[in-house]
Amino acid sequence: MLIVYEPVGSFAEQEVRGKEEDTLALTWSQRRWVRGKFTTTKGREIALALPTGTPLTPGAIILVEPEWYVRVEAVAESLIAVKPSNYQHAIKLAFEIGNRHFPLALNDETILVPDDVAMTQLFDRLRVHWERRRTVFSPIGNGLVHGR
Repeated sequence: MLIVYEPVGSFAEQEVRGKEEDTLALTWSQRRWVRGKFTTTKGREIALALPTGTPLTPGAIILVEPEWYVRVEAVAESLIAVKPSNYQHAIKLAFEIGNRHFPLALNDETILVPDDVAMTQLFDRLRVHWERRRTVFSPIGNGLVHGR
């Protein structure tokens, strides 16, 4: 098993040209916690032991070997989608979500949050129509969740 201690960093794509691409498919939560054992989409076992706070962004190359390399891929996950009725409503919803220390993402005019019972209860209490969606979650800001 290979252990990744440091991200590859930025370099020209030509350095991986001709090598086999493998991907490490991760949810948003997995992209935040940069320690653990994983299996790539082609069955290679790797472990991440990256420094705390290291961002794993979709498309980033995290490992380069002589014949192959690994690129981070964001996978779709279960989220709750809400479409605010106007600007003021969007601000109120963002405040309520943030007040519960939940991250949020914006997709056009839709707010996306993790699929969690606290969020469904909040939206039901506020009488806001919500729906579940499976899509990639990339929250605004750094997306840190405190105390959870």
